[in-house]
Amino acid sequence: MRSSILITGGLGYLGGRLVLGLHQAGYRVVCGTRRDLVSPPDWLPDIKMVQLDWNSLDSLAEACRGIDCVIHLSAMNEVESTKNPIGALQINGMQSLRLLEAAKKSSVQRFIYFSTAHVYGAPLEGRIDEKTLPRPIHPYAITHRVSEDFILAAHSQKLIEGIVVRLSNGFGCPATPNIDRWTLLVNDLCRQVVTAGELKLNTPGTQQRDFITLGDVVDATNHLILLESNLLYDGLFNLGGMQSISILDMAKLIANRWHKLSGVNPLIIRPEGNHIGSSLLVYDCNKLLSTGFNLSSSIESEIDATLLLCREAFGGG
Repeated sequence: MRSSILITGGLGYLGGRLVLGLHQAGYRVVCGTRRDLVSPPDWLPDIKMVQLDWNSLDSLAEACRGIDCVIHLSAMNEVESTKNPIGALQINGMQSLRLLEAAKKSSVQRFIYFSTAHVYGAPLEGRIDEKTLPRPIHPYAITHRVSEDFILAAHSQKLIEGIVVRLSNGFGCPATPNIDRWTLLVNDLCRQVVTAGELKLNTPGTQQRDFITLGDVVDATNHLILLESNLLYDGLFNLGGMQSISILDMAKLIANRWHKLSGVNPLIIRPEGNHIGSSLLVYDCNKLLSTGFNLSSSIESEIDATLLLCREAFGGG
């Protein structure tokens, strides 16, 4: 079993859940960060921290020494990428390439890179599988696509077992409320309903999205760490919940879960106008499912945990 894992971006939203989940699964997890931390934060006990110098190949190679699998999450988010596309190319593209080169130099066997479903374009609609032609529009997606090509090329040349995960809309309770991702749709709606007793949508909410719980993302990552090499195929996998629902229906689900937890029946507010339904989205993940992975986490449980964290952290309810 591959027991030594380096996770970059392990102090972030998805990273925090992955670090905790893989640590609990029995891996020796190393959390790589650009921050100068002597010890891990209180919410991340018993984890080795290593400071990464993203401009030094030698520093990155040292961090990769003795590591069986690198999980690369560190990236500029979609909001900052839009504000600074040149910086996004530097961080999401060049830094990923340096880490890949460092991993190869240190004889890491497997490299898992988290990309985004948005490399397929915007808006996401219709049936999308790994054979769908990518047409990224936003700097966030374009710069992830750059990294994808380097990793998949290394995989096809058998220089490293490179895996690219195109993640849809992951949602769930963060490891700590201090992680600044409360602008994400589900997190924002959970915080709204707890603090304001209502859910306000900026659009009619008819857009379809594919949602996957962070619990399933952690399980899928564990599956990919352990997956036999002959089942990696070309290294590219979609990862989503295989259940697209509208933003309005997600808001209704959150409102219903809050009603069950608090007794409050919140109002959903959305703009007036012609609420025409959007095109159906089928985010096809059958390629990953064919390797033996199964989606098993409960959407309701993930929402409940997020709501309870919001109540504890932000009050209300």
